[in-house]
Amino acid sequence: MAAHAPGRDQITGVILAGGRARRMGGADKGLLPCAGRTLIDWTLAALAPQVGTLLINANRNLQAYGTYGHPVITDPMTDHPGPLGGIAAAFTAAHTPWILVVPCDTPLLPPDLAIRLGAALVRDDAELALAHDGRRPQPLHALVPVELAPSLARFLAADERKVACWYARHRTAIADLSDRAEAFTNVNSPADAEQLGPRLRAQAAA
Repeated sequence: MAAHAPGRDQITGVILAGGRARRMGGADKGLLPCAGRTLIDWTLAALAPQVGTLLINANRNLQAYGTYGHPVITDPMTDHPGPLGGIAAAFTAAHTPWILVVPCDTPLLPPDLAIRLGAALVRDDAELALAHDGRRPQPLHALVPVELAPSLARFLAADERKVACWYARHRTAIADLSDRAEAFTNVNSPADAEQLGPRLRAQAAA
């Protein structure tokens, strides 16, 4: 499908911050303080140089997310079908042929994530590409074409919710990012955020 990797201007970055954060007692993870900034702020800074435009998927605290200067989109379904709801919302809102999806709780994003996903896409003549950290797939770090919107709509209408099951319906390329495994460290608690702080500061300084 992909004769060449999409360029930066062909990609909309989508940060998924619409989850219910059950492991954090319902606190809004994207707005969690970390090293003097919020998780969403760190993630935006890491993703912005890799894409042409940005969207934030959130289902609460919309005014707070709006202060970051990017469109805030909500899930199209009232039952909030997990990450696929955010992807479906992004398909509708994006004005580019591709979206690069990342969660709000992995602020150590590789600076070449989009490039490496694009290279895997071309290598395998695939429809979409996702990252692999050397131990497991990272399905919420993915480069996905907007033209798959009808497929996702049908999947959700059938009351399906699992990201991996939807990906399995399409030719999927795997980008090996085992050399950047630490980039997929996610934050599930204030303690995790505090522990990650020095690494974020170091990465920002570099």
